[in-house]
Amino acid sequence: MSAQARALIDEGRFMTLSTADADGVPWASPVWYAPAGYSELLWVSKPEARHSRNLAARPELAIVIFDSRQTPGDVTAVYMEGRAQLTDPERIAIFSERSVAQGMAEWPVVPEHLRLYSAVISQHWVLGSRDERIPVTLE
Repeated sequence: MSAQARALIDEGRFMTLSTADADGVPWASPVWYAPAGYSELLWVSKPEARHSRNLAARPELAIVIFDSRQTPGDVTAVYMEGRAQLTDPERIAIFSERSVAQGMAEWPVVPEHLRLYSAVISQHWVLGSRDERIPVTLE
């Protein structure tokens, strides 16, 4: 199961980022990401985006990555929880490398209107055969 979760993170393009505002009102956003290993995911976003404002007020988050091309009943997914933070803009090199590898543009710097965010993951799960979440360790 750990191998399946690693493959989803390695091969995925978008993660569903779930946040909540200061009052607990939830919000989910598809976000293109770059993994920095399996315990950290990077993305760029406008600071005024709803999910960015939510994370400024409440940094706890949940993430799911799945292959949307699968049919119902066959879907595999990795579920995560963690905390978001702004990260060093110099780390854009990790993001850029992923972008180029997926056939997109290089990111030599973080554009002035965007910020580089990091999700530090504290827990991973996959779904078991009875639709239960099973904790997995990814290294």
